[in-house]
Amino acid sequence: MVLECKHVWEHISGYLDGNLDAAVLEEVQKHLEHCEICSAILDSTRNILILTADERVFELPLGFSERLHARLETEMRGFTYGPSGSEEGDT
Repeated sequence: MVLECKHVWEHISGYLDGNLDAAVLEEVQKHLEHCEICSAILDSTRNILILTADERVFELPLGFSERLHARLETEMRGFTYGPSGSEEGDT
């Protein structure tokens, strides 16, 4: 049995969790040895899992929140809502 990429993608999570039966695991591994795209997807998925599992808390730099809100206000100035260009609430 030769797995196509779309079938390998369906097994990526199980592969990373170690939950595949021996036959499927062997086929996925064979495919990954020869398919750069699926290998890249596997690596990306693994990296995402590592990053999201990191529970460290980072403190924002002093004044970051204020600068962010000021920037958002500047960017949103003149932004209109709706198809007619009227601002939300105008009728």
